[in-house]
Amino acid sequence: MGQKIKQNAAGDIGKNIREIRTAKGIGQTELVRRLELRGTPITRECLVKIERGVQHLQVQQLRAIRDELGTTYEELLK
Repeated sequence: MGQKIKQNAAGDIGKNIREIRTAKGIGQTELVRRLELRGTPITRECLVKIERGVQHLQVQQLRAIRDELGTTYEELLK
């Protein structure tokens, strides 16, 4: 199991992921499909929990999400 990134109580990382994803017109199912094709194991249920701020992310997941959304760590972690 990889290193995990703990979200704060406000779930800011998840909120930022959701905002960037929706601004780019990418649905949750589509993002999960793209991540799976990259070899990053994640389920839609997992993504929902991450976006709600109730589940921590693995470093591998954050890296893949950053790449798929074409964004930066700075934008995701602000």
